[in-house]
Amino acid sequence: MFLDTFVLAAANVADAGFLQKLNNVDGLNLGDIIVTVFLFLLLMILLKKFAWGPLMGIMDQRAEMIANEIEAAEKSRTESKDLLEEQRSLLKEARNDAQSIVENAREQGEKQREDIVKAARNEVGRLKEEATQEIASEKEKAVAAVREEFVSLSVLAASKVLGKEISEEDNRALIEETIAKAGDGQ
Repeated sequence: MFLDTFVLAAANVADAGFLQKLNNVDGLNLGDIIVTVFLFLLLMILLKKFAWGPLMGIMDQRAEMIANEIEAAEKSRTESKDLLEEQRSLLKEARNDAQSIVENAREQGEKQREDIVKAARNEVGRLKEEATQEIASEKEKAVAAVREEFVSLSVLAASKVLGKEISEEDNRALIEETIAKAGDGQ
């Protein structure tokens, strides 16, 4: 409506005879063409100033926002890839650590088993040695007791055989000397 009013006002201002002459040239409406071109140019200037500039600004902002989002997505993808690689390396390291812990535990268990077996063998050897010494000691005690008994019986037998009594100390010395000679002869 604004445009129609403008066209009518422009037509009233212009000389009607001049537009009539332009309109009659070779069947062309040259006046209408000039007014239309003028109005088109005026419309383009107004659109550029009031619509095209803000519209292009909005489009530029939109393009910048999309570029920023693409850049952020690319950055996020790169960070995700880096984090994934880091997690994989940490997982691999954890597996290696767990394997080394298991291996160390196995080695320590083997060493403890060997230590226990060695200690048990040492204890068996010690007990065997103690038993051998105890047996030897008991044997010596038994031999000494048998000697004492033998000496006593020999003194008793000798005193009965001789019919007289010799001092016990003399008998004992004589018998021990005889036993020592008999022991050396064996």
